[in-house]
Amino acid sequence: MNLTEAPDQSAFIQRSNSLAGSVYEAIFAQLMALKIAPGARMSIDNLVRELNVSQTPIREALGRLEGEGLVVKTHLIGYSAAPQITRRRFDELYELRLLLEPDSAAKAAARMDEAKLLSLQEAAGVMGRREGTDERIRYSTFARQDAVFHDKILEYAGNELIRETLNHQHTHFHIFRLMFHSRVTEEALDEHEALLSAFAAGNAAAAEKAMRVHLEHSRDRLLPAFE
Repeated sequence: MNLTEAPDQSAFIQRSNSLAGSVYEAIFAQLMALKIAPGARMSIDNLVRELNVSQTPIREALGRLEGEGLVVKTHLIGYSAAPQITRRRFDELYELRLLLEPDSAAKAAARMDEAKLLSLQEAAGVMGRREGTDERIRYSTFARQDAVFHDKILEYAGNELIRETLNHQHTHFHIFRLMFHSRVTEEALDEHEALLSAFAAGNAAAAEKAMRVHLEHSRDRLLPAFE
């Protein structure tokens, strides 16, 4: 199922106290769903017209997205969407993740308690997996949920250097921008459920295996983006 033609429901921003946050979410969703293509110029004036807001929340949102590695600001030129990662970078990211995350999942499982498990269940995205009709919004929401889910596992594993290293790469956002497709989320949610089962059982070996399978399948799902 190709979702690139999903209706644009993020273009109309509800005016509220969280206007800057709403603008951020709208632009973030467009970046994740490739409505704003990697490397494309991002005109502040165009965004002002499209989202019907002033320049201030647009600039705030773009600054936040720049900090997340999704937007690049060039002197005298302005903002553009970050370029798509290369195949070499993609391979390196997954090699790094496969070295670090399965072992971290095992350590997190060994240290699991009810509070941590509840937090992981909330972050995994499986409870509301088919909520919402705008596929682009669902996709961008899951991209963030996936990042939080994996970050919490690293937090519970207890190695802050590994956690900081992976966070610094903005791994999830760059990977999710490779392909806008329902398969990316639906299959990942099944794999999250397998991880949650291992965590609930406190089974370190099962958690390590489930994480390795999840990462290998994630890599294989996205490889066609480079063909």
